Amino acid sequence: MASFTLACKNNNKLHAPGRRTPWLAACALSLLSLVSTAARADAFTIEHAYTSLENHVYHLSASIDYSFTHDALEALDNGVPLTLQLDIEVLRPRWWWWDKDVASLEQRYQLQYHALTKKYIVINLNSGAQHSYTTLPSALSALGNIENLPILDDNLLAPGKSYRARMRVRLDIEALPAPLRPLAYISSQWRLDSEWYTWSLQH
Repeated sequence: MASFTLACKNNNKLHAPGRRTPWLAACALSLLSLVSTAARADAFTIEHAYTSLENHVYHLSASIDYSFTHDALEALDNGVPLTLQLDIEVLRPRWWWWDKDVASLEQRYQLQYHALTKKYIVINLNSGAQHSYTTLPSALSALGNIENLPILDDNLLAPGKSYRARMRVRLDIEALPAPLRPLAYISSQWRLDSEWYTWSLQH
């Protein structure tokens, strides 16, 4: 960032006072490029996901890598809870139209830091279950490990048809404290999500 500031200062000396608009535009574009690159370096990644059928119910297992930005981690350490939402969908492919939505599920988790106990808390907002961890890596490891989450009754699937499932995860900006939301909406530091991860649903 220091080299960026120096370049802008040097460019300022080359232009007359009435011609600073191009310089300001160039500096703004350079800054946006740096911010965008930093945001791309920190993202959520679904490493793998699959479903298994047990007692006529499909269960999801997945592994997610959570790489938070500096701003998000700083807010967490200052007592701001971070809410994560998993969007899970089951679709039936159709060659003549868009895929048909068969089922969808939202699974929500909250990550908190308690300064007094110096522990990180992971809460399943759907079930209310919560667990505490002494370090952030251990909390993120538990948060990213999903095992046998029930998502769909096989009675909803038609025999002989092919289906696919997909999921993504994102930081829920709407769940942030109200004073923080305006900044989160315009800052790439808070736009944290994953790509859709898709796989075939065996039945």
